[in-house]
Order: sequence, then structure tokens, then C-alpha cells
Amino acid sequence: MFLDRVDVVAHYEREVHSAKVSLKLPSVIALKQYVKPSQFPAFTRFNLFLRDRFACQYCGVARDLTFDHVVPRAQGGRTTWENVVTACAPCNLKKGGRTPKQAAMPLYVEPIRPTNWHLQEHGRSFPPNYLHDTWHDWLYWDIELEA
Repeated sequence: MFLDRVDVVAHYEREVHSAKVSLKLPSVIALKQYVKPSQFPAFTRFNLFLRDRFACQYCGVARDLTFDHVVPRAQGGRTTWENVVTACAPCNLKKGGRTPKQAAMPLYVEPIRPTNWHLQEHGRSFPPNYLHDTWHDWLYWDIELEA
């Protein structure tokens, strides 16, 4: 907004304040210039959890989540999309510094490097019923239109 690269289409009710300025938070923006998105998303904790659908890849629970190196770093494993999965704290502790095979803890899904499309597909179902009203006109363009 400050660099004049976007137009604000809709706002949240919440405001943010500095010493001299008060601004409503934007909820929907439109880029003034097209920016081609990268095919692959950044490796972040949120994106990792989204790829794994916010569930432990060893037991399936959705609480106390952290991440786990499939091949532990102590055994030469690296921090990459293909070697890190979402795990609950108890499973992460149980697995310890072993591989899933050594710990007899098979993965539900083998880790892959997701595309942005892959994460968007997962994001459509999470979090359910959590979208702000101003978003509805801009998402889900693949639904059937009313006549």
C-alpha cells in the first residue's frame, strides 16, 4: 500500500495504529502490475503444515504439531521438503534420532516438494468456515454459478 503497488478492494474492521497514523487492515487487494507467482512455494512452517494438512504424518492427530526430519540431521538428513514432515510432539519424541523404518513408524504420505497449486488445493479445505466475508467474491471460481 505504501509503495502504491496495490489497490485496496476491501477492509477488515480492525485498525492498526502508529504514533501518527491509523489504518484499517486490507482484506482484499488488487495488484497494479501482474507478478508471476513462483511455481514452488517457500519452505516455511505454515506451508509445511499446509502440505501435510495440519496432521501428524505418523499418527494423524492435529494437535501439538511440530516438524520432524525423516532422515535425522544426525544421520546426514537435510532440511528440505523431501525430508521434513509434520509430526505431533509425542510421535517426534518417540521417533527420536531414528528413521521411520528404524522406529517402526511408517509415514502416512511420503514427503514431496509441493507446487503452489498443491498448497492452494489443500488450503481450500483448511481452515473450514474461517474465511472473512470480504473474501467470498474472490475465491472458489470453480464452483457452479447460479442462473
